[in-house]
Parts: sequence; C-alpha cells; structure tokens
Amino acid sequence: MSSSASTEPVEGPESAVSLAEATRIWAKIALLSFGGPAGQIALMHRILVEERRWIGEARFLHALNYCMLLPGPEAQQLATYIGWLMHRTKGGLIAGTLFVLPGFAAIMILSWIYAAAGNVGAVAALFFGLKAAVLAIVADAVRRIGSRALRNNVLRGIAAAAFVAIFFFGVMFPLIVLLAGMIGYLGGRRGSGAFSGGGHGPEPTGAETALGDRIPAHAVPSLGWALRISAVFLLLWLGPLALLFATAGPDSVFSKIGLFFSQMAVVTFGGAYAVLAYVAQQAVETYGWLAPGEMLDGLGMAETTPGPLIMVTQFVGFMGAYRDPGGLHPMVAGTLGGLLTTWVTFTPCFLWIFLGAPFVEKLRDNRALSAALSAITAAVVGVILNLAVWFALHTLFGEVREVETGPLSFDVPVAASVDLAACALAAAALVATFRFRLGAPVVLAGCAAAGMLWWAVGH
Repeated sequence: MSSSASTEPVEGPESAVSLAEATRIWAKIALLSFGGPAGQIALMHRILVEERRWIGEARFLHALNYCMLLPGPEAQQLATYIGWLMHRTKGGLIAGTLFVLPGFAAIMILSWIYAAAGNVGAVAALFFGLKAAVLAIVADAVRRIGSRALRNNVLRGIAAAAFVAIFFFGVMFPLIVLLAGMIGYLGGRRGSGAFSGGGHGPEPTGAETALGDRIPAHAVPSLGWALRISAVFLLLWLGPLALLFATAGPDSVFSKIGLFFSQMAVVTFGGAYAVLAYVAQQAVETYGWLAPGEMLDGLGMAETTPGPLIMVTQFVGFMGAYRDPGGLHPMVAGTLGGLLTTWVTFTPCFLWIFLGAPFVEKLRDNRALSAALSAITAAVVGVILNLAVWFALHTLFGEVREVETGPLSFDVPVAASVDLAACALAAAALVATFRFRLGAPVVLAGCAAAGMLWWAVGH
C-alpha cells in the first residue's frame, strides 16, 4: 500500500459497522473466548478478519504486535484496540469490558462455591470437554496466523528460534520480542524484502474491509488527547488505591491486594504464565491468601472459563479478602476483593491502548518499524506455538515433569498419566475443526456436551 493510502486521516463516520452491531459481535467473542490468548486471538481473527471483514490482515497483525509488547492480557487489549479503531473510545471500552465480563462472572460464582464448599470439582467437570475444543482452536490459531505471518524462510526461522528459546531455554518473552524487533528493524533499514508486505491468501486487504486502509480522524496522535486520557485513567486506576490507603491504612487486606495487583499490572509481559509462579509464591508465602495448591484450583477455573487467563488473580484477591474480612461478612469481603483485583488489573490495559494506539497507527508506514513489527509477529507465532504445546501437555496428561539438562529446561509428559478421554475428545475436535471446518461455537458446544456426558457416566 502507498503511504498516502494508509496515513491520510478519514473524516466522517468512524465505521460502516454500527455500534449496536459491534456490541453484539464483541459479546459473542467474549462468550466464546476460551483457551487463553492463542485461542482468543484465533477467534478474533476468524470473526473480525475472515467472516465480518471489519479489518484487514496486515492491520490486525500490526495491532497484535503492539498488544504483544504491552503488559497485561494481549487478547483483551487487541479487542480494545480494534474496538477503539472502529468506534472511538466508546467502542474500545465496550470491546475491552465485554471481553472480561463473562470470565469475571464465572470466576466470581466459582469462587463463591469454592469458599462455601471447599472445592469446585463438580462444577469444573462441566468444563472438561471445553479443554479439548480449545486445543483444536489453538492448533487452528497456529496454522492460520502462521500461514499468513510467516511468508518466507527468514520469518519462519525467527518463529522457530522464538519457540526454541521460550520452550527449551526459558528465555523471557520481552527479550525475545526485543531481539526479533531489532532483527526486523535492521533488516528494514537495509531494505530487506523479507520483512515487507502483509499477509497472503484470500483474506481481505485493508481497502476491502469496513474499516478501510486509512487512519480514522480520531486515531491521529494528539498531545492534548494523550495528556487527558492519561490523567483520566491514572485517576481511575490509582485513585481507589489512594483512597484505600487513606481510609483503611496500608495494613488493610484491601490495600495490600490493590497495591500488589497494581504492581502486577505493569510487569505481566508475555501473558499470565510469565508471572503466575510469582503470584502464587507471594499469595501463599508472603500474604497467606492461599493455601499451598489452591493456586492450581484457581488456574483451573481460569483455564476452563471464557476470558483472559490472568483472571486467576480475581480468585486470589477473593480468597485473600475472604480469609481476612475485617468487620465484613467473609463472602462480602471476598466479593469486594475480587472486584478490586479485577479493577486494578484491567484498568491500566485501557490506558495502554488509548494512549499508545494513535502513535502505533501513525507508524504503519514507517518501513523500518513495520519491518520490526513483522519480525515480532513471526516471534509471536513461536510464542503461540509454545502456549499451544503447554496447553496440550496439561490437557492430555495428568502429570508433567520438568527436565533440566545444562541450559535446557522444559516440560515432558508422564506417559502413564495420559487422559484417554481428553485425547479422544481432542481428536474429535481436531477433526471437526480441520476436516469439517466447523465453527468454534459448534465445536465448543459439542465437546462440552461430550465432556459432561463422560463425567456423568463415570460418576
């Protein structure tokens, strides 16, 4: 595309799609957003790029690249970014909020049951089949995004190197992104064609989509806008925390929850897996919010409910306040703790998008920076593959052990712990997805029904 085709602002209506229609689609995506970032990104790509043709392939990947660089859940931030592009700040707030709501409600209900009954075994069993469906969705994500982002051997090599680095050597995600970006930037500066161009295949180009190729008028960078939006969201994010410290004091469990998860909100690069071990350690050993092993129960809730995996922090905040309620009823305290945790975790996500996205849109025509983002996209494919393998190992096997050999450190399944029922459901989901091209809602519903039937027969 030419420079003028993509950077000249467009006046008039923000989008050919009405806000009411967009809200319905964002609600649909939110209800189907199982399987962590890989499955969620695949779902959004299928609906927004392929089916609805709201946004072009290259622009989707450009937005995804930026969101992968941010702390916090990249899929939720991608929804916020596209919602903002389509319908200004209101659209971003609707898309980002709806993305979180189903998971928030589900984990809150499961937390109530957990606190009252001591476990959620029967409830979690209802989600057993969903994991198999999610495996198929994640595998489809790797295939779809990889086939379009990895256009040549250079980009395929970057993706492979990223997978090896994160899976076998435990290299931190930000470092992988930084190295990939540097490689792409230098390649772009030298005029390398390996990092140029967008995706390929039948997917729509920008000009063929509802959004079009140009930058909407509201997406043009503005210093005044940046200052205003920063002030508003910093107040929304840190204002409640300051109020808690002033009224309840620093020793209140709510002050501790607000401060701890506000800190987590700015260091969760690379997704939830990068910080879950630290959160679990602090919650158990430092604060005493959870008993040993309970973090896995919360992780199971987050993995089998829609929404970002980082929603597991809501369970941590709930249990922390439930066990130290002060003068409140434990259930009331737990509910407030879960609400507070969710607020300080996700409010910054809107700030990162509304503040940075206009500048990121402006950079779409900078050849060197676009090359850097193309390389980052390739690295992201490797990271998504790593998430897919991680999810497969923990879905198909009951036990996984860590192997350390020199600098290598990776997980291998314990063969004796294989879950044959999960394998059978996963195979059926893969056939339904790849052979019969059934949509995610059908596959999810079918696997959920099969999983519940299997559990009912076994109990």
